Amino acid sequence: MTSSEVEITVEGHVLTVLFNRPDQRNAMTWGMYEALEQACERANSDDAVRVMLLRGAGSRAFVAGTDISQFADFSTGQHGVDYERRVTEVLDRLQAVSVPTLASIDGYCVGGGLGIACAVDLRIATPRAKFGVPIARTLGNCLSAATLDLLVRHFGHSRTTALLLTAQLMSADEAHSAGFLAALADDLDKATETIIERILTQAPLSMWASKEALRRLHRNGREADVTDIVSRVYGSADFQNAVTAFMEKRAPSWTGDRSRTTGDIDSS
Repeated sequence: MTSSEVEITVEGHVLTVLFNRPDQRNAMTWGMYEALEQACERANSDDAVRVMLLRGAGSRAFVAGTDISQFADFSTGQHGVDYERRVTEVLDRLQAVSVPTLASIDGYCVGGGLGIACAVDLRIATPRAKFGVPIARTLGNCLSAATLDLLVRHFGHSRTTALLLTAQLMSADEAHSAGFLAALADDLDKATETIIERILTQAPLSMWASKEALRRLHRNGREADVTDIVSRVYGSADFQNAVTAFMEKRAPSWTGDRSRTTGDIDSS
């Protein structure tokens, strides 16, 4: 991976991941998947980071799947199994990031790009954005069960089946109507900034607890154990201080201590 393929920057409380291959519609290389995983680790370990933002360079695409040239050396089915397993590892890590994650989407968000967008918490897009998994008319490959599960979680079984079997792309309006997008705006930067500003005023531990509990609930259903999450939040200084602030009729001040919120993603 060249240093320019993925740019990771931290400004204030926001860690931004820029997929930077605009001439290739930001198609992912193996190195870019590795860089995304490293960005997740940094978001978890840097206490200054309160939001993780993913963007694509240019206006043609957020991410248009995996770079097809990466498959040139595939000669056995095991190569496909290993690839899908690796993508699943990265998307699992992205879902387990302890701070709110956003995707700011312009242009194509297809294939692996749609998988990445499904793995973040919130998505903002322009009316130009297009979403889909056109593998039936491009490479003739398939998806892992984990990636299919992500799609079904967001779009439902019937719509996911239609996306896969017709290989047609969904418009931004359709994605917004389906509840996939948190916002649809011509001015993508302004809409993204508005959502980030709102997140930064809110309780970090409360948002982490919601993310982690929902992740466990999806994996384990009603049997999911969230006792440690509840204990951590109610036992935090932020909660105690917020109760006092409420009683005193003033705004709370959040420290967002995340020193114990980066557990192993396979633990639940």
